[in-house]
Amino acid sequence: MDYEVVHTDDVPMTDLSAVDEIPPDLRIRALDDFFDTDALNLKLWYFEPGEEIQYHAHAEQEELYYVLEGEFSLKLGRSGEETYVDAGPGTFWIAKPEVGHGHRNVGDEEGVVLAIGAPAVEDPGLDPHGLDDGD
Repeated sequence: MDYEVVHTDDVPMTDLSAVDEIPPDLRIRALDDFFDTDALNLKLWYFEPGEEIQYHAHAEQEELYYVLEGEFSLKLGRSGEETYVDAGPGTFWIAKPEVGHGHRNVGDEEGVVLAIGAPAVEDPGLDPHGLDDGD
């Protein structure tokens, strides 16, 4: 099929706390698995108050994020140049390859973030403090 239409509630929720190999212990809807995407990773991440994706980077993947619900504190930038930014519904941010990024739900309600990553490769998180920035 050249197209598919789905409601969010029809995409299965996965509790990552049940999967030892995949931190953090959050809940996701793996839209890329549901749609079987070829060129990008696509996830809805669900955060209870205080939950976070820790500061990390990727070797190849560029990621775009969009806050659907909740209030977040973002940690963005290369090691030693990190900036903290507040982000609420309607906020986008992007992380290029080898640039550190992480975010925490600082609100009192559940937060939901859409994450789009390309290329669609297995690109586990790297420690941004260990990357050579080319200088």
